[in-house]
Amino acid sequence: MQAPIPRRRDPKVRKKREIFSHLRELKQAITEDRLSTGAAALAYYLTLAIFPSLILLFAVIPYLPIDNIDQAAMDLLGQALPGDAASLLSGTVRDIATQKRGALLSFGALGLLWAASGGTYALMQELNAINEVRESRPIYKARGIAAGLTLWVGALLLTAFALVVLGGQIQQWLISSIGAGALLRAGFALIRWIIILLAFFVAFSSLYRFGPDMKGRFRPITPGAGVAVLIVVGASLLFRTYVASFGNYNATYGALGGAIVLMLWLYLTGFAILLGAVVDRTFLRSKEKTVNTGPSSLRLVRRVHDV
Repeated sequence: MQAPIPRRRDPKVRKKREIFSHLRELKQAITEDRLSTGAAALAYYLTLAIFPSLILLFAVIPYLPIDNIDQAAMDLLGQALPGDAASLLSGTVRDIATQKRGALLSFGALGLLWAASGGTYALMQELNAINEVRESRPIYKARGIAAGLTLWVGALLLTAFALVVLGGQIQQWLISSIGAGALLRAGFALIRWIIILLAFFVAFSSLYRFGPDMKGRFRPITPGAGVAVLIVVGASLLFRTYVASFGNYNATYGALGGAIVLMLWLYLTGFAILLGAVVDRTFLRSKEKTVNTGPSSLRLVRRVHDV
């Protein structure tokens, strides 16, 4: 008769203990002041970056030979942001999107790079703290990485933005030009949203890989990026539902209502980015601990660190 497996060596018991350990670590990270203060700092930098970003994006719209793209972009703004926050920005954005202003392109590009790269640099320091590493890169190199990450992540988000805005026009073109059937339209819609989600995954994963002062191989899809995407999307949906159904910010706070909702949404976005970094850190430590307990641990640990 085979002897029972001790509880400490039982794979199921060990797996449950690992899960509870990860949950305790995530709970500790959420309750720490570091995560909340870091999210507040990111909300500040995101606030600085959002206005030059919108100026740049919407200043390009009048130059695009696409019918009703300005209205499609305005509709997207209303869908992406909570209602009062979108109303706060809609007047200025509509004025920019309907008139050609070449000077705004240069101003928007420079303002976006300055504000967003400053926010990216601050995020890099927060990611260093989360991963418990010290910044050893020279300031010029770290600032260069921040600018590069800003351009790269901005390009990915711009791609997602373009697919959301232009997806309907492309689908209508398929219908009118080649007589696309229901199956082809459904396939196009599926591919479109897969690319949009992939752009967000790669954007967050790029921040988690190249932001902190760590070496490793880039992974386009990570658990932390998935958590960040889910929280950002969920926060947007919850805020829209709350404002539409229960909240009346205009009656209570007047013009400040939109700013309050926008800052809360940006805070949750920063919190989601940092929490995703904590999830990835926990996942990496779990792999290291698992490898260390097995045979030939030194060779396997080196392999994990190379990854």
